[in-house]
Amino acid sequence: MHRPSAEKSRPISLQDVVGQEHLIGEEGILSKIVKKGSPLSILLWGPPGCGKTTLARLYAHSFPLQFTALSAVGGGTTEIKKLIQSLEESPLLCKQHILFVDEIHRFNKAQQDLFLPFLERGLLILVGATTENPSFSLNNALLSRLRVLPVKALEEKDLTTILQRFESKIQPLPLTEPARKLLVGFSQGDGRHLLNMVENILQSSEERIDEEKLLSLIQKRNGLYDKGAEGHFNLISALHKSIRGSDPQAALYYLARMLSAGEDPQFLARRLVRMAIEDIGLADPQALQIALNAWRAFDQLGAPEGELALAQAVVYLALSPKSNALYTAYAQAQESARSSSHLPPPETILNAPTQLMKEMGYGEGYKYDHDYPNAFSGQEYFPKGLQPQEFYQPKNYGFEKELKTRIDYFKKLKR
Repeated sequence: MHRPSAEKSRPISLQDVVGQEHLIGEEGILSKIVKKGSPLSILLWGPPGCGKTTLARLYAHSFPLQFTALSAVGGGTTEIKKLIQSLEESPLLCKQHILFVDEIHRFNKAQQDLFLPFLERGLLILVGATTENPSFSLNNALLSRLRVLPVKALEEKDLTTILQRFESKIQPLPLTEPARKLLVGFSQGDGRHLLNMVENILQSSEERIDEEKLLSLIQKRNGLYDKGAEGHFNLISALHKSIRGSDPQAALYYLARMLSAGEDPQFLARRLVRMAIEDIGLADPQALQIALNAWRAFDQLGAPEGELALAQAVVYLALSPKSNALYTAYAQAQESARSSSHLPPPETILNAPTQLMKEMGYGEGYKYDHDYPNAFSGQEYFPKGLQPQEFYQPKNYGFEKELKTRIDYFKKLKR
């Protein structure tokens, strides 16, 4: 029976694990728990191929307790209930049992609740592994009973060590040094993917594999990105904050990363419009038009040509003067409107289309601004009973500097 390279290379002790010094180093939390000999329920959270399953199994086997492994992929309530029933019927019920659940985020909230009574009674030590942010994928009751331990993507030096170990213990690879570096680079922090590519190389009859031959033997890994969960929100946040921080280089990087991973360009176009309004506003009124034009251009051209229009908008927005004055002003206006919605506008500025409304004083004393110098009457528009507010406070740069001058101008005329 053929054993995959990833399985052949799997460490047999925590000391053999590559990387994750923050967990298994001398001061690592897993090392300390194992040293004390008192297992805790933990959740290992990290990207694919970083060693979560290996760490979970080695951690569980570090204690002299009964051990069961269960994968939430294809698993369901029936499997969980069978396991729990066997625990309840076991003559060793008084002893703790370690349960490892891989891909635990695939269990729904009701399935997750099944573990709670046994965790509460201390009969079950749960070791979970997940690629999803547990804040969103696990219910609060279960999450509160687990210690969440982030597992990091493997660094280049870690992947190089894994490859060296494979070649020294199992089989050398006919790779040139540049090809070996390219192979490590293609792994993108995923040890499993690295060893899967090694499998492809082993199937080759090539005596010497350079970079060009390597590219024909392996499939480059797609960017790590989950459009439906954390990757989606993390990267759009990174793009937004790069633009807000006036860094066009980082902004272009995150745009390219999201597009290459298959993000919906329409979503990106909408967010660029939002950024133009929220973070630039009237400091550069042209920014909104640039973002809308980029959206329209993508609609007309499609990918890949239209992606360049989005890139153009990203650079323009990143280099535009920034102001959240309008964003802040509208939020304050909303709050004021909610607390004073019972106050009518001044009767002076209300229309009087009927005789009754005229008799009630609607429109009486209204000053038609165009009849006054500078087309400005200086009358009051806020409701009676509401102190006039100054929501919009333009910044003293960009086009808002000009708007600030205009506001100050009208203030002086009103005095």
